[in-house]
Amino acid sequence: MRNVLAIAQKELRSYFSSPMAYVIIGFFLLPFGVFFYLYLQAFVQQSLQMAQAGGSININQQVIRYVLQNASVIILFIMPMITMRTYSEEKRSGTIELLLTSPISDVEIILGKFFGALGLYGAMLAVTLCYMAILFVYGSPEWRPLVAGYLGLLLMGGTFLSIGLLISSTTSNQIVAGVVTFVVFLLLWIIGWFADSAGPTLGPITSYLSITEHFDDFSKGIIDTKHVIYYLSFITFGLFLTAKSVDTERWRG
Repeated sequence: MRNVLAIAQKELRSYFSSPMAYVIIGFFLLPFGVFFYLYLQAFVQQSLQMAQAGGSININQQVIRYVLQNASVIILFIMPMITMRTYSEEKRSGTIELLLTSPISDVEIILGKFFGALGLYGAMLAVTLCYMAILFVYGSPEWRPLVAGYLGLLLMGGTFLSIGLLISSTTSNQIVAGVVTFVVFLLLWIIGWFADSAGPTLGPITSYLSITEHFDDFSKGIIDTKHVIYYLSFITFGLFLTAKSVDTERWRG
């Protein structure tokens, strides 16, 4: 565990020692803030209209849910930027050989890189809590659905990271790793769109594989174990394949 934490800290330092982490966080916060402002503005207008009619609307369902759903779209574009360099940069600079010949196991290396990237992603999500704090200052949203939504974003991001690590481990070109990762993420995103036209056999399979189908309940504030298992299984499978890819690289010398 000590080696895993050491590698994770090294990865985090490498992110924040360059403008990369700040650019990625800024690139994430800008559209997140725009969506937050637009949905909050619409909520205020609807609340005024409903108040005149004697009714009320739920801020969790009208603001937080849609903001987090749009955040899940933003990370589709952000994640390839985080993972494309994890192994590709090591291969390009030649440090991968030093890493693979060190007395550290492949599993420790992979988990260290995964948690390092997850730490950067967690920092991105943590900064967005400043937006949510505004809602608590001026309103009274429920915190449990908010926690569920952020848990869903964390699990979805972890899934993307595990796939991105796998793809980065197969090439020394960061651009290739980034583009292929984005294409794979996009396929996982849109595969559910074909569920209705895929027939009774393939339809449920494509729907289950869709990464967005499993996030919808989280955005509503529902933590369903089947969705948690889906994301954790995907993360485990992605890291397992990454281990196999790294092991192949080790034997190639």
